[in-house]
Amino acid sequence: MRDAPLRAVTAWHLPAGAYGDAYAPPPPNLGEELEAEALRTLEQAIAGAGHEDVQVEAVVREGQPAQVLVAEAEDADLLVVGSRGLGGFRGLLLGSVSQQCAHHAPCPLVIVPHERELP
Repeated sequence: MRDAPLRAVTAWHLPAGAYGDAYAPPPPNLGEELEAEALRTLEQAIAGAGHEDVQVEAVVREGQPAQVLVAEAEDADLLVVGSRGLGGFRGLLLGSVSQQCAHHAPCPLVIVPHERELP
C-alpha cells in the first residue's frame, strides 16, 4: 500500500548453554551455523508470503529479537511485529518482543494479532 521496500528482519543468538565449560567448549562454527539457519528460515518465510511484487530485503542480525528490531527500525517508516511468538506464556496479551517494541520503537508500530485456531 505504501509502495515502499520491505525489510524482513530476524535475530539469532547463542544460548548461554552453548558456551559450554572448560570440559566442553562450543563447536567452533556454531555462530555461523545458527546465522545460516536463520537466513534460510527467513528466506523461506519471504518466499511463502507470496508477494513477488514487493521488494524485500532479508536482514539477519545477532542479538535479542526486540533489541534487533528496534535498532533496525531506526530509519523505518513503520515497524510490524506479531503479537505472540513461541514463548510459553500463552495468557499474555502481547508477547515479550512486541511489548518491548511497543515501548522502544523509534517509529509507528503495528502489532498483528496472533492467528487463533477455530474450533
